[in-house]
Amino acid sequence: MSRTAKILTWSGGGLLAILVIAVVVLLNFDWNSIKPWISTRVSESTGRHFDIRGDLSLTWHAPQGAQGGWRDWIPWPRLNAKDVIFGNPDWATEPTMAQARQVTFSVSPLALLRHDIVIPSLALDEPRLFLQRAKDGRNNWTFQSSGKASAWRLDLQRLILSKGSLHLVDVIKRADIRAQIDTLGGDGSDYRIGWKVAGTFNGEPVSGNGRAGSVLSLREQKAKYPIDATVHIGKTTIDAEGTLTEPTKLGVLDLRLKLSGVSMAQLYPIIHVVLPETPPFSTEGHLQGALNDLGGDWRYEKFSGKVGSSDLSGSLYFKARKPRPLLEGTVESSYLNFKDLAPLVGADSEKSKEQRNAKVDQPKDKALPVETFKTDRLASIDADVQFTGRKIVREKQLPIDHLVTRIQLQDGELTLAPLKFGIAGGNLVSNLKILGKSKPMKAELKLTARHLKLKQMFPTVKEMQASLGEINGEAALSATGNSVAALLGSSDGEIRAVINQGTVSKLLLEEMGLNIGTIIATKLFGDKQVQINCAVNDFKVENGTMQTRAFVIDTQDATIYVNGQINLAKEQLALEIRPDSKGMRLISLRSPLYVKGSFKHPDVGVDKGVLAAKAGGAIALGVLAPVASALIPLINVGPGEKSECGSLLAQAGEKPVAAAPNAGEQASGR
Repeated sequence: MSRTAKILTWSGGGLLAILVIAVVVLLNFDWNSIKPWISTRVSESTGRHFDIRGDLSLTWHAPQGAQGGWRDWIPWPRLNAKDVIFGNPDWATEPTMAQARQVTFSVSPLALLRHDIVIPSLALDEPRLFLQRAKDGRNNWTFQSSGKASAWRLDLQRLILSKGSLHLVDVIKRADIRAQIDTLGGDGSDYRIGWKVAGTFNGEPVSGNGRAGSVLSLREQKAKYPIDATVHIGKTTIDAEGTLTEPTKLGVLDLRLKLSGVSMAQLYPIIHVVLPETPPFSTEGHLQGALNDLGGDWRYEKFSGKVGSSDLSGSLYFKARKPRPLLEGTVESSYLNFKDLAPLVGADSEKSKEQRNAKVDQPKDKALPVETFKTDRLASIDADVQFTGRKIVREKQLPIDHLVTRIQLQDGELTLAPLKFGIAGGNLVSNLKILGKSKPMKAELKLTARHLKLKQMFPTVKEMQASLGEINGEAALSATGNSVAALLGSSDGEIRAVINQGTVSKLLLEEMGLNIGTIIATKLFGDKQVQINCAVNDFKVENGTMQTRAFVIDTQDATIYVNGQINLAKEQLALEIRPDSKGMRLISLRSPLYVKGSFKHPDVGVDKGVLAAKAGGAIALGVLAPVASALIPLINVGPGEKSECGSLLAQAGEKPVAAAPNAGEQASGR
């Protein structure tokens, strides 16, 4: 044997001997002796107490096919540590953050040569985890850093869980939730772990259960981790089934999501999206999205469901951004019950308020809703959502058939522009602006009504069904307040409506004038339509009080004048109706009518003093009726005075409704 061959032989043999000796030493080494060194190093790097209180052992295995070729012949060390604990920072209420009955993992030896700690799988047996966030934002899952870049890189590829528990305490979210995890029996599905939760969130009770996979892949980004969960938070239920992928990017979710509850507004503490107060609802749709440091981007697509008795469908897109996230999308209702819109303004029933946990009861003597709006939430998000109600189902006296609006929210300023209603065969278009950052809230409204049909405006009044003519009107109001009652009670502006042609029931006019003889005759021989020359109403609104500037109905038979006030703040009526006939009536108890009292209990009647005097005259006329009947053919019953329509219509045309005053100026000047 040559010298070179001898050197190679001895070198190879020496190396093999060293490897054998190393393996023998490693197999027989008492690993418990280095536990203090491991605990010290981990504690120093994390700033937390770390301890392996049970046995620490090492075994070897050869993961076939793990790396391919000759590398498969190199054994991998497998560490097993029992009763491992990891401590909390000093401020935490519990001393231990994590504890496991047993921790098992393997390490790739060749990767260590590249300063890579490759752990194919980390198995935790009976883990117990305590997570806490304090009022100042500190949390126990963020570790201190030395600020120096480490030469080592950790590559944890899979996490395997078995029976365990989780306790979350979050002061900011007012959450105290406990979860129990247990291994499921094999049923042929991908679900290997079952879990249950209980506790409180935002002051509401929490309960739920679900299933998940036992192995969470942290390296194979396309691997899908199955999730199936049902969670109840207060009166809201969340059902989700789907998959989690890309966990190293904080999660990409692809779920079939069902939501249900007593009001959409109660979703705000859960999803931080401003939604209106509604009746009980349920929706189901496809949720996709990925978490990020700002909250994530989410798509809730092709959802459908019910809100009260109305249907709802559409797609919404949530995008996390600074300074506020953005919600966009389209929502439609093919069958919209008008009563389901009542909770929007607090006008729903007491039973409905109790069901959705409304904090303010509606006073028995108040008609206008007093429930306050949650304006503090408006500045938390921006929004641009198109809403369409294609068919509106409503009480017969509400002649509304469809609704279209664009809802925009920008830095606490909410606008519904335009807000379009199909009403009484015409349309009502308004622009509504709400300044949510103002304390109290400020609102501005500009409204235009065109081609509203008279007979459709009063569908429950039989005498109006043969009427012809259209109503056109305008309004401009500004106000401050945090409820409908407060807004109307502080409003300033103008309200005006005009009818310049049409017809109306003669019986209706005669009943307003208490013309007894004509009423009896009309009942006996039938009604007829009377030509409306014009009708004008013009109100000035100041500090919540509507004062008539002009309110006249002029027909071929009579002119009706209305004067007085409507106090929106006190919900009081004080109107006088004075009919003025253009002809003679055989028996007339014509007297000024009044409308007074509250909105809840209006009082409509006649001036009793004037009525008594005229009643005496009517008795005398009854005695002289034979003579009067002979004279009637000789009396001119044509118009007694010139119509005021020209001047009224001219006045209305010369004074168009002004733009709403600036809400801020109104508030500062009051």
